[in-house]
This record gives sequence, structure tokens and C-alpha cells, in this order.
Amino acid sequence: QMHVVESGGGLVQAGGSLRLSCAASGRTFSTYAMGWFRQAPGKEREFVATINWSGSSTIYADSVKGRFTISRDNAKNTVYLQMNSLKPEDTAVYYCAGRGGRLTRTDSLSYDYWGQGTQVTVSS
Repeated sequence: QMHVVESGGGLVQAGGSLRLSCAASGRTFSTYAMGWFRQAPGKEREFVATINWSGSSTIYADSVKGRFTISRDNAKNTVYLQMNSLKPEDTAVYYCAGRGGRLTRTDSLSYDYWGQGTQVTVSS
């Protein structure tokens, strides 16, 4: 079992930066791959980024590649999403998710544990 809680969302101007954090419970965090997804109003939830159990492998959606960075600190049971050069189209609720497997996955169905989400709003 894993419980995850996101934080760090907020309102930022276009071109600005935010860092999201996802704190996870459980002693087996280091064996879980983690991911970030987002859902904008009226749209389906979409993949943003994923990281494997050790942090050695990451995958990004094309829309955020080069602007967002996912990382993890297994000693702190935390995964991060550094978001730079934010655009209004990045506005969404961002969700952290964990999967009971070590490898990265981009599909939401592969993830077993989800947080409640944190709102990110980028103004133009």
C-alpha cells in the first residue's frame, strides 16, 4: 500500500517556475516507479512524466520535454516535478501516482496509487 500527497501548486505567470512535491508513505517507496499526470478542465487526464525506482530512467511527454524535470529522493520518500518556462496551457490539476513495479510507464492504468492533486494555474 502507498499513500501519496502532492504539494507545491499555485498561481504563476507565464515563463515562471514551480516545483511540485509528492510525499509518499510506506517502506517500499524505493521499489515503486512514480509518475506525474495532469488534467485540465474539460480534458482527459494526460501523462506528464515518469521515473523508475532508482531515478536512472525518465520519460516525458513531448509537450513538457526540455521544460519539466522529474526527480526523486528515496531517502525522503519524495518525488519532484520541477516546472520551468510555464505556459498557460500547462494549467491543470497535477496528480502524483505510484505503481507497484520498478519500471517507467506512461499509461495511467499502470498506476495503482493516486494523490488528490494540486492545482497549477499559469496566467498569460
